[in-house]
Amino acid sequence: MQNFDFSNPTRIVFGEGVIAKLGKLLPETAQVLIVVGGGSAEKNGTLAEVRSALGARRHATFSGIEPNPTLETSMRAVAQFQEGGFDFLLAVGGGSVIDAVKFIAAAVRLPGADPVAAWELVRKGGRSVAQAAPLGVVLTLPATGSEMNNGGVLTHAGEGAKLPFSSRLLFPQFALLDPSKTYTLPTRQLANGVVDAFVHTMEQYLTYPVDARVQDRFAEGLLQTLIEIGPRIVESETPDYADRANLVWSATLALNGLIGAGVPQDWATHMIGHELTALYGIDHARTLAVVLPAMMDARREQKHAKLLQYAERVWGITEGSEEGRINAAITQTRNFFEGLGVPTRLSAYDLGAEAVDAAVAQLEKHGMVALSEHRDIDAAKAREILGLAI
Repeated sequence: MQNFDFSNPTRIVFGEGVIAKLGKLLPETAQVLIVVGGGSAEKNGTLAEVRSALGARRHATFSGIEPNPTLETSMRAVAQFQEGGFDFLLAVGGGSVIDAVKFIAAAVRLPGADPVAAWELVRKGGRSVAQAAPLGVVLTLPATGSEMNNGGVLTHAGEGAKLPFSSRLLFPQFALLDPSKTYTLPTRQLANGVVDAFVHTMEQYLTYPVDARVQDRFAEGLLQTLIEIGPRIVESETPDYADRANLVWSATLALNGLIGAGVPQDWATHMIGHELTALYGIDHARTLAVVLPAMMDARREQKHAKLLQYAERVWGITEGSEEGRINAAITQTRNFFEGLGVPTRLSAYDLGAEAVDAAVAQLEKHGMVALSEHRDIDAAKAREILGLAI
């Protein structure tokens, strides 16, 4: 196991009806800017619950954060926060809203609402974040795990760039997780959430062995849980609380730092997927479903040992040659995504070789030419991976 430094200060309050506890988690004098996405939080009553739980605290709402949050929209929230004299940010939504709020929390500490200076925080990966406003989360969509980590992703529409950032200053102080808030989600979003959590786990698990047995078993348990509950969640006409609770907690644990402590991590699937989202507007999770099986195929030599472990421990594949077992594990992964209604080929989005060229050009533009746990995925290897995804 590798050396690691693990700390996660986010308080999790989990269960049905926990939004009512929001007032106990905030200072009485907090002046809160609530940040939401579209109109779903208003329509399903979540926003009303939040406002009621805030009690007499001064608050306002910023709405309009996109599914892939942009610099341009987020800077309007920065301006509202600064001009309104607020001192606390509350994200009500899923990963996109939470990611935007993390960026906003850092950007509001810069003088003025300057998009150039703010984007520089993202371009430097969050390393230059020197201070941030406090933030909390009311989760409505399980997928990204952003509610319990210090990272995010932001899109600069003007530059066609989608880049990750992180800082120890951007952990939410708390996150309220009510699984019943997933009941009104469309099937597409639920399927995306299952895939997102699955691939987050794989990025930290499917690398090479370092005898981190605890992390491996945690990761395998998360993968098996998602495989078990995923089909039921997307097929059932009546929400099952137990399944939804397990999805919410799996998605949180997949990216709160626990399973990634002391192990090598990949994240090449995400970096390539980000370019497909930026170029073609494909849902983030759906780009991951396209790239991961191709990544597993192209990287079978570098990931050989863990692919065999994954085949045996997650899918129960123990017979046949080593290459045959690896092939079967890749097929099972692809079939799992497809069974959730999530395509695993670029051709499903009417994309072909031209998308490969465009995505590789963007990777080169953004300096993403030394990806993977071995830092050996260059532009040529990325082209090979995307070619296998057509």
